[in-house]
Amino acid sequence: MQVTTVHHAPAGTEHTVIGAASGLLGQYRAAPDEAFSASPTRTLLAEGVHARVVQDERPLPVRVAETLARARRDGVRRPLVMGAVAFDHDSRAELAVPAGLRVCGALRDDPLIALPAPAAEPVDWRVRPVPEPEVYGAGVAEAVRRVRAGELSKVVLARTLELSAGRPLDLPAILQRLARRDPSGYTFAVPTGAGRTLIGASPELLLSRRGTTVVANPLAGSVPRTADLGEDVRRAAALLESPKDLREHAFVVDAIREALAPYCRTLLVPAAPTLVRTAAMWHLATTITAELADPAVSALELATALHPTPAVCGSPTPPARRAIGEIEPFDRGLYAGMVGWGDADGDGEWVVTLRCAEADGRTLRVFAGAGVVAESRPEAELAETSAKFRTFLDAAGVPR
Repeated sequence: MQVTTVHHAPAGTEHTVIGAASGLLGQYRAAPDEAFSASPTRTLLAEGVHARVVQDERPLPVRVAETLARARRDGVRRPLVMGAVAFDHDSRAELAVPAGLRVCGALRDDPLIALPAPAAEPVDWRVRPVPEPEVYGAGVAEAVRRVRAGELSKVVLARTLELSAGRPLDLPAILQRLARRDPSGYTFAVPTGAGRTLIGASPELLLSRRGTTVVANPLAGSVPRTADLGEDVRRAAALLESPKDLREHAFVVDAIREALAPYCRTLLVPAAPTLVRTAAMWHLATTITAELADPAVSALELATALHPTPAVCGSPTPPARRAIGEIEPFDRGLYAGMVGWGDADGDGEWVVTLRCAEADGRTLRVFAGAGVVAESRPEAELAETSAKFRTFLDAAGVPR
């Protein structure tokens, strides 16, 4: 297997070597100082910690820039940070400069990724929904009431499943199943302190920067997939014409356009969304591309300017955040935040933290959310979150 051992993020993708990306995936062992990230452009396995980003009152991009500058002074050539940032990015960030980093091409370009992942062994799972389904439905109804009253246009409401196993979790095997099910997505496993690991496979790129080129790929508006081919195609076609989902998607695209515009000399936003599919869901997607006016603006600075988008929060942002705090009976923590990497040159790739769980010992806390607008129905949003749960539940071997 050919991989590159470096101490920085590569400017581009390495030449495709059969078995390189799947090999790095197979070497992940869920050690407390180990992080894995795979995207449509590259695969990274970080080992050890050179430095951690401190938590204080300064803006996150300032703290990260200081940490990277210090690492460079320490002799780390073109260092990067990897890890996760909370939904409230001023409250928590689990980011570190790795001591060593191995890099190769994308998982989706490695033919060996098509080989089946190890089957999940039977586990006696205990599952507790938070909140209970009927309470979540009542929360959706309350959010619809607020939207129709004109308090806001959209709010994203999440729920969780707390899973407990009778034996230690096999996180490397779960990561294998997540990655091999959707190798074109964004698969991650990063330590989050005190023996916990954030693990998942997000379909949504928040923002990437390479040089002065910026790409965002917001997703909003979803429908569950089905094994019946004809019905699956019908659902996809209906999603492209759904007024409710198109309106929900437009909120996100407009917000990202508005947030990026002050930083860019060119900004290209397609007039209509396209479809993106995962193994579990169809999503409306728009690929937004831009050129920076100031090359000194980092990917992380742009990502924090965008985050949280209406895809995970709502619109307008302040009343949506208030509604989330008042309706959701838990702290989102790192869920619906961002996960990825950023280097000392300002390049980086930050993904919305979706289809994920936080693992702690023998427990998993799995998250899913749905966008609520005036036309939303509690039973439909409950079904959407249930479908989104399946990405992680199938990887963990939780029976349907």
